Amino acid sequence: MKIFKSFAICLPLICAACGANEGKTVYLGDYLAEGDALTDAMPALRAALAEVKTSKASKLVLPGGELRLRPDKAIEKYQFISNNDESLKRIAFQLDSIDDLTIDGNGTHLLFTGFISPFNLENCTNITIENLSIDFTRTFHSEGTISNVFDGGIDIMFPEDYRVDIQNGLLRFRDSEGTVYPYGNMLEFDVAKREPAHYAHDIWLWGSGVQASKNDDGSYRLLGSDKTGTVGNIMVFGALARYNPAFTLADCDGVTIKDVHLYHCGGMGVIAQRSRDIELNRFNVEPSGGRMISITADATHFVNCAGYIRMIDCTFKNQKDDATNIHGLYMAVDSVLAPDRMMVRWHNSGQFGVDFIRPGMTLELVDNENLDTYARRTVKNVNRLNKIFTEVTFTEPLPAGVKKRHVVAADDEYPEVLVKGCHMSGNRARGLLLGSRGPIVIEDNYFHIPGAAILFEGDGNYWWEQSGVRDVTIRNNVFENGNYGYSNWGKACISVGSGIPQKENCRYHRNIRVENNTFRVFDPRIVYLYCVDGFEFTPDNKIEMTDDYTYGLEENRNFVATCCDNVKFPD
Repeated sequence: MKIFKSFAICLPLICAACGANEGKTVYLGDYLAEGDALTDAMPALRAALAEVKTSKASKLVLPGGELRLRPDKAIEKYQFISNNDESLKRIAFQLDSIDDLTIDGNGTHLLFTGFISPFNLENCTNITIENLSIDFTRTFHSEGTISNVFDGGIDIMFPEDYRVDIQNGLLRFRDSEGTVYPYGNMLEFDVAKREPAHYAHDIWLWGSGVQASKNDDGSYRLLGSDKTGTVGNIMVFGALARYNPAFTLADCDGVTIKDVHLYHCGGMGVIAQRSRDIELNRFNVEPSGGRMISITADATHFVNCAGYIRMIDCTFKNQKDDATNIHGLYMAVDSVLAPDRMMVRWHNSGQFGVDFIRPGMTLELVDNENLDTYARRTVKNVNRLNKIFTEVTFTEPLPAGVKKRHVVAADDEYPEVLVKGCHMSGNRARGLLLGSRGPIVIEDNYFHIPGAAILFEGDGNYWWEQSGVRDVTIRNNVFENGNYGYSNWGKACISVGSGIPQKENCRYHRNIRVENNTFRVFDPRIVYLYCVDGFEFTPDNKIEMTDDYTYGLEENRNFVATCCDNVKFPD
């Protein structure tokens, strides 16, 4: 009896100790020595994050003001991130298997130096990141003003802080510490309109750099028939690779990013893979300090996600690629090894090392020529050989007719998507690339995009991105002067860009409704469709022609549809 009485007395004390850390708040300022904030707060941040994990704290509060973070003492991790470049990365905020945490930025301006990824979340649940801004002391891309244009080349003047020089006859960019920033392409931007120049083309350098010489006035001379532009415009030298996204989410459930200003990073703004229930609320991507470019790739990108994806009242300005791309992944069949077993592989190097096949999931088997799903099978076992090849065993025999280069993709769950109240402008390429088979609503947004504002893609031969929408509503948006850029970025404001070699019998995208939108356009191409079953453009949409840009193409039809069924355009 005495034993039970003692246990009863101790039990409340034990329970109290168990709950002592519930709701604990960790203050990063408590770990900062004098001067750390303006030199390198990385050691203090690592200590604070360790305490968060040990104590299972519910909140981490940043100190406010400016906080500088360097890669020297950051955590190091080799990462395969879909549609970005694999590498050994340094990471500032590394959250691994952490649940129920809010990172309150408290208005802090995070200023990063060098090749470092700001946030990486893996296997986390119920995470909120809010009230902060992100920038870098030196951008991953470079910008210069076109000072002279002549037959066979251009002269460019760079700001002094870009630290430009010539090495082995090639233009080179560095920072104040000597770190080299490689570049892979060039694109002209209109300095007055702060957007890609009208009908400007990418100049691809494929990592070879560009031949250059230095002029007496300090400008640099670039020769070549493709090196052209307008005096006074900005030439942007795009980063060679996507090494350091701002926010990487992998296998997470319930992540909210709100009231965050992202001025720069060396990759995508938010890249989420195999995650669910993601909300971006007042997540603003835009350039700072008079720069033309904000971030070096897509503002957002979602791969094999589920639950919901919500982007509400966000701004996506002047990033070097699309506002978003939402899709699954196709792996190609390499060989059939047994009646119930096959070898699959990646072809796109941007997908190397990314895993999505799990035991128990359903895979669709798809003909890569017509994107027809001809069978589904349940995964029994997965044996990853390396970053390219994976062996998959199924619970049932494979169907007859499986061929090399056919593709497989997850076919269990697709995210519901809401994009509402967002502003998209000034970026390279397209607006929203939509590939989820869950319900999609795009409403109350503003688009001023050099290519297609909304693009439905997916293919099994080039990008290997699974798509095929099933239920899309596009309503109450403003589309203003789209397709002012390079024509290959889209064939209309709302366009299909899927790569389908055998189009005749394919109906890859389905059930798209466009209602009560305003199209103010200089380019008459409003909708371009192929391989669609079910599309309606309702009479309450308004089309207003402008003369804000010069239209230089031959196509004058508002609506084009080929290989489609059940399409309704206005008379």
